[in-house]
Amino acid sequence: MDIPAAAARHVMFLNWRDTRNPHGGGSEVYVEKIAEELIRRGYRATLFCAAHSEGAAEEATAAGLRVLRRGGRHTVYLHAALAYLLGIIGFGPLSRRRGGRPDVLVDVGNGLPFLSPLWCRRPVIALVHHVHREQWPVVLTPRLARIGWWIESWLAPRVYRGCRYVTVSAATRDELAVLGIDPERVTIVHNGTPEMAPAAPVARTPEPSLVVVGRLVPHKRVEMALDAVAALSPQFSGLSLVVAGQGWWEDELRAYAENLGIADRVRFAGFVSDEEKRVVMSEAWLALTPSLKEGWGLTIVEAGAVGTPNIAFRGAGGVEESLVDGRTGLLAEDHADFIAKVQLLLADDALRTEMGSAARAHADRFTWPSAGEKFAALVEQPRVVPALRTPGPRTHLVP
Repeated sequence: MDIPAAAARHVMFLNWRDTRNPHGGGSEVYVEKIAEELIRRGYRATLFCAAHSEGAAEEATAAGLRVLRRGGRHTVYLHAALAYLLGIIGFGPLSRRRGGRPDVLVDVGNGLPFLSPLWCRRPVIALVHHVHREQWPVVLTPRLARIGWWIESWLAPRVYRGCRYVTVSAATRDELAVLGIDPERVTIVHNGTPEMAPAAPVARTPEPSLVVVGRLVPHKRVEMALDAVAALSPQFSGLSLVVAGQGWWEDELRAYAENLGIADRVRFAGFVSDEEKRVVMSEAWLALTPSLKEGWGLTIVEAGAVGTPNIAFRGAGGVEESLVDGRTGLLAEDHADFIAKVQLLLADDALRTEMGSAARAHADRFTWPSAGEKFAALVEQPRVVPALRTPGPRTHLVP
């Protein structure tokens, strides 16, 4: 199939959320940053995502990126297929134009992919941030978790057998290989690190302080940060924690802090703007990422960009690349070790400062223009010869 020159080429991203969605996170930032980089290189880009009630119009354009919001969390997949099959850019009174089929689709699989090769005759690039094996049982009932995992681990590799894959870390590429996806079909395109310098100089808090930035959902395990505050408060009398982000698990976390007796030490900041995020990350002595799994760990390099080292968990996906253990932060083995490592870095000013400097240098290695260049090369050659390796034993594929 002939693909037009970049100046006329239209790339459509299918993602269940956008950055204005209250449940949006690092995946949404990645998609929109990559889209912006493609636009800078002469491409046209559209993001098709679910509608939401946060004052977001069903159709909008910002920085050249057209955003179409249709359906909800579960129906956006059907709306995307209909939009393509009917040749309509969008539904509703704002857009009744035909001929809107894109030249290349980027199908973002956040656990459940759009399965676009079943209904799309254009080249498809499958974008997978991480494999959700551990997360299905955390967010769904056992029966639904098994269905979700079956879609991700068995159905999707077969539907996308003729597609190139993009992921954000070597850890995810290795996980995809277990599902039967040849690593030669998978290109790693790391996240870039945004500009993180606050508008005005920001000093560290005078007393020990921690920060967690991200969605407030169970698999982010913010409870472990709260446990660290409770355990270490006797040693660090002024210890405090800022939890920046929003999500449906917030009430549970507030109740957990109350039960631990540390509610006065924890500030739930809610959604924060980019500038507010820069400030809270710059003020904190340490950033914590207790998440069960991350494709990359964008907030780790964001904190590193302002010289704030991070503590996360070994085996949590891409965090072992966004964080260099022993240099830019520390990786914990378990819950007790997590608290012990927080204690170590809070008590050792010299080590914390040294790691902060190394974290800043590490974050500087990753740029969005570089990521955009690699992604544009894939858009130029989006097709591969169909190939599917035999997955490992089925026992490895059950959550």
